[in-house]
Amino acid sequence: MKEELPQPELLSKKAVALKYVPGESEAPVVVAKGRGKVAEAILDKAKENGVPVQEDAALVEVLSKLDLDEQIPTELYQLVAEVLTYVYRADRLASGRSDNESW
Repeated sequence: MKEELPQPELLSKKAVALKYVPGESEAPVVVAKGRGKVAEAILDKAKENGVPVQEDAALVEVLSKLDLDEQIPTELYQLVAEVLTYVYRADRLASGRSDNESW
């Protein structure tokens, strides 16, 4: 039986998952990261749970260098805030709430 070789695009795929709960931590925290099949699993889990996914290769590259459970550095606050704005907006649209409604 022939073993399947990993496909180059799968090997190069990276994913990072962040968690942010205001009041629980000062900044978003890296809760999962990986490449290849691990990245696919992270993305699949996000989709299964209705978590919006934002693609930003440059940001993933930087975030993937952080340790698990590490808060993002202050230099990344603006970039991650833009991603969280996208995620919150997508969540509101999916739930039928307007942007004017508060959380």
